[in-house]
Amino acid sequence: MKKIKFIDRTVLKFILVGVINTGVGMAIMFGCYNLLHWSYWWSSAANYIIGSILSFFLNKYFTFQNTEHSWRQVLTFIFNILCCYFLAYGLAKPLVSQVFQNFDTSLRDNIAMLVGAVLFTALNYVGQRFWIFKKE
Repeated sequence: MKKIKFIDRTVLKFILVGVINTGVGMAIMFGCYNLLHWSYWWSSAANYIIGSILSFFLNKYFTFQNTEHSWRQVLTFIFNILCCYFLAYGLAKPLVSQVFQNFDTSLRDNIAMLVGAVLFTALNYVGQRFWIFKKE
């Protein structure tokens, strides 16, 4: 039985890609919410639509050095992103609303988006590493 190693060079590469992606994504998400006055869901979705495209290419070729070319992999990546997104942000919003119930709605939503981003990152790494770009 092969031992699964969670912490290795791919984690560091994933974090580096994540830092780049997070900078771009957070600017989009918080800009849409606070400057354009989009809703919580539309703002966070804009982040993940644009960020996921960037993430796919950076993680496929740089982090996991995956050379497979298939529509199945693209569709699996999209499915993973959608599951991680709805799970992370679906959990973050009610959790933060409960914990920070006396805070202003706008502040609660900003905190929830930050918590959702952290949950999304953890779930997404596991999905990409052990499902989408796993080494055979």
